[in-house]
Amino acid sequence: MKKGIVNKGIVLTMLLLGVACGVKEKSIIGKGPGFSGEIKVNVLTKGEKIENIELVSNNETSHIISRAFPIMKERILKHQSPIVDSVSGATYTSMGIKRAVASAMKEGGKDFGRITLKTKLPEEPIKYLESIKTDLVIVGGGPAGLAAAISAKENGLKKVILIEKLDILSGNGKYDMNFYDLINSQAQKQVGIEDSVNKFVNDNKNSMDTLERTKAQGEGAFKLDSWLRNMGIELNHYYGKRGHMAEKDAYAGEEIQDGMEKKAKELGIDIRTGTKGLDLIIKNGDVVGVKVKNKNKFYDIESKAVIVATGGFSANKELLKKYAPGTENYQTSNQIGATGDFIEVFEKNNIALDNLDVMNIFPFIIRTTRDLTGGGDGFMLVNSLGNRFMSEKIDKNKRMEAANMILAQPQGKVYYIYDENLYQSSYRLQKHVLKGYHTKGETLEELSKKLNIPQENLIKTRDEFNKGIRGEEKDEFRDVPFKREFSVKGPFYGVQVESGIHMTRGGVVVNEKTEVLNAEKEKVKGLYAAGEVTNSSAAYSASVIFGRIAGEEAVKFIKN
Repeated sequence: MKKGIVNKGIVLTMLLLGVACGVKEKSIIGKGPGFSGEIKVNVLTKGEKIENIELVSNNETSHIISRAFPIMKERILKHQSPIVDSVSGATYTSMGIKRAVASAMKEGGKDFGRITLKTKLPEEPIKYLESIKTDLVIVGGGPAGLAAAISAKENGLKKVILIEKLDILSGNGKYDMNFYDLINSQAQKQVGIEDSVNKFVNDNKNSMDTLERTKAQGEGAFKLDSWLRNMGIELNHYYGKRGHMAEKDAYAGEEIQDGMEKKAKELGIDIRTGTKGLDLIIKNGDVVGVKVKNKNKFYDIESKAVIVATGGFSANKELLKKYAPGTENYQTSNQIGATGDFIEVFEKNNIALDNLDVMNIFPFIIRTTRDLTGGGDGFMLVNSLGNRFMSEKIDKNKRMEAANMILAQPQGKVYYIYDENLYQSSYRLQKHVLKGYHTKGETLEELSKKLNIPQENLIKTRDEFNKGIRGEEKDEFRDVPFKREFSVKGPFYGVQVESGIHMTRGGVVVNEKTEVLNAEKEKVKGLYAAGEVTNSSAAYSASVIFGRIAGEEAVKFIKN
């Protein structure tokens, strides 16, 4: 080889190395509006490559950002672009992350253009994949589905697949402050409460659940605290009426769902998010699997048993209008995945459904965020004119009537107004003020100005409210006034509210073993259901209890 060529090669190599060594590493801060405020990220780049993304600050709901950010980070790093699919179940948080990254990259010299709700990857072509086989498939990754999967594994089943149509798990449970109807808990015992299955059954008898199901729930509730604690889940704050929180200042839902997700992963459960159950596979009357899709990939999961835990339909306006006319006018506090996907599947396969017209309407949710709000009695409910128009104490049987009265107010605006006394007594209110969901004013005049309510009217309303409490005049809207006067000393707080569908009560009919029944009340072989998808008066804790029972019973069926 000629000497000149060698020298040129050395020079070229040195130049290339120099360029490589000269690639600058940058750390760029980007900001984007999320669901609850600004999301700030630190984007680390090397040349044009995105090396890493760090979450600097945010005001998002903790159990959403903690699940969504790792997925968004992985997608953006993989595609080297903020133009990726959002995390389903966390759309606005995802958009905030994408906008923050795009902002940082633009400052660094690369413009990805405007990020909108429609910003996503091109759709993949439709593919039909080969079937896969497993012992048990669970449709739905909320409280009931996770409990079922964990229970099945604990009872010795090796092959368990859990599918969830959203990109994140835990359904509506991760939002819940309270975990009701838990008995024989450490928290109860520490405050001297003695509870029993018999007491539980007597207190919870109702027309929707059979006595056998109520007994099964009571027995499950008696063992539940121990089962949760074995997973490291601790509900240490008891505040009466069988209600529990993780701590006095920590929601139960986040503690429970984080713990169950962690346990499910430790047990090696095959969890497939972004995967929707489409239909049951039925042969000779027996349920032997589920048809599913992941984006545009379709395939069958063949199994020895199926557990359906897909939740209710409070986020499906068409089904609400069909089964409970008028409720379609309300927002829901439930998560967006509560769309009743398997109701049509049950109907076409002659599977029994009942009480689809029964709703749990929560009196007050925040108009903008859909969070449950409120902190007990002692507040004033006023319209945009600053006038009271109904009783603040709403009878359970008149919640739909109250919901319609709220929507009928001028401009459809109603405000939940409260004083420092109520604020100090409620962690939920304190949390919502801290998050910026509620407005604070040092005086009632300042608060009324911020909420655009006539000052004179609001002050007059407060004074009349107090006269009713003092017995100086009859309260126009309440038979029994609140006992403590509304404070004349600030600070004061307020938030726009309306009523919301918290959950649907009706659903597929199951027995105390979670075995699904057909229209003739016969067991559908190989099919189980738990959680809000079922016909039941019970709620969050019952989803976990019956999810656990479903896992146990499915394993017994499979092993026999």
